Amino acid sequence: MLKLNVNEVFSQIPSRPKEEKVNELLTSELSLLNKKIVVLDDDPTGVQTVHNVSVYTDWSKESIEAGFREDNSMFFILTNSRGFTATETEKAHKEIAKVVSDIANTVGKDFIIISRGDSTLRGHYPLETEVLKDTIESLTETRFSGEVILPFFQEGGRYTINNIHYVQYDDELVPAGNTEFSKDRTFGYSSSNLGEWAEEKSNGKYKAQDATYISIEDLRSLNIDRLVGQLMAVSDFNKVIVNAVDYIDVKVFVIALIRAIRAGKTFMFRSAAALTKIIGGVMDRPLLSRHELVKDSINNGGLIMIGSHVKKTTEQFEELKKCDFIHFIEFNVHLVLDDEAFKQEIERIVKETNELIANGQTVAVFTKRERLDLGENKKEEELVLAVKISNAVTSIVKRLEVRPSFIIAKGGITSSDIGTNGLGVKHAIVAGQVKPGIPVWYTGDDSKFPGIAYVIFPGNVGTKTTLREVAELLQG
Repeated sequence: MLKLNVNEVFSQIPSRPKEEKVNELLTSELSLLNKKIVVLDDDPTGVQTVHNVSVYTDWSKESIEAGFREDNSMFFILTNSRGFTATETEKAHKEIAKVVSDIANTVGKDFIIISRGDSTLRGHYPLETEVLKDTIESLTETRFSGEVILPFFQEGGRYTINNIHYVQYDDELVPAGNTEFSKDRTFGYSSSNLGEWAEEKSNGKYKAQDATYISIEDLRSLNIDRLVGQLMAVSDFNKVIVNAVDYIDVKVFVIALIRAIRAGKTFMFRSAAALTKIIGGVMDRPLLSRHELVKDSINNGGLIMIGSHVKKTTEQFEELKKCDFIHFIEFNVHLVLDDEAFKQEIERIVKETNELIANGQTVAVFTKRERLDLGENKKEEELVLAVKISNAVTSIVKRLEVRPSFIIAKGGITSSDIGTNGLGVKHAIVAGQVKPGIPVWYTGDDSKFPGIAYVIFPGNVGTKTTLREVAELLQG
């Protein structure tokens, strides 16, 4: 598939419906939904569109019941399953589905469950949603009509047009199957057409020809009755592919979706972060200011942890190096193959990081940029070593003896492990975004550094200069 020019493509898309009318219809439908929305997030970046929403980092009965009893209609459970093996992922999702079903029954509240995955289509799909479906159906009278696939994520330049999912690079749209993300060693794929992608990932179980396709033309013309009719006809857990290039498209789809749900249809969801914002009724808010982020009067330096290896992170890291207020420390993670050398490397970094931050110096610890490659047939072994490396990165934060003025973690798995293990967060509140698509947690009272601003910087979001701009903002 050829690359497309962004402006040319967007100029051919039908004009937007009136925002006021759409918002009025959406508000009305949301008020009638009356379901708790439980979002399972396979890494912490899924909160990149919301604010004043809870994130729980475990799926204990206590945490899930607390989420159900909140006034908010939606809460997130951080599974971090993108860093799991398939076996670990299956186990976790069975546990979550059971606890959610039990708590929903206890509190007498119906629920919608959303599997929030990567906007570039990586992750344990269809394993996660199939395990959720099968477990919930085995425990309750719920029967799922179909599965909605909606990876649109405007802040990251991810668009679905004519059923093909695109990733924006500057002024070009590249089919997802032609990007570096599709070559992921663990979660690779070849299809850019989402119906064909679902068929590919399900090994032919769900055919592209059996999917329902929600067109931009129907969304833009507010042909809601037709959209509802399409959704009402879905059966046998076949896929619903949603085209979208703007939040207005998601809003119109959600209006039709809620009408179909109220008419008796039940859906599973595999989506990026845009759907959660709209179906959760989260309003827009300005980007966070330094005053909201750095509240402590301490003179300690900040901490930046860089683990992601995608091309965009490497480009952003090169820009970050231009900041003369940052001391850079390379973590030679290839030493993971030698236990003693790896241990000594961790000790060196912990000692140096503590001393520098205490002296008011902001520190960036970055993992060696060359990937550890064990060969084509050792993907599971590589994933196990990646977890060991991530645990080591986490231990650096865990062993901090001084409170940094701020913490930035670069990369989904890195930020998850630092948040849950390094900082010991059980419950956090999403403060908002420091830049589009880059969320910030306020850590809970039970964490290592209560109330600190923890910036969760996805590996593949932002421009070349965004990481440097965030660091400069927090440094002040």
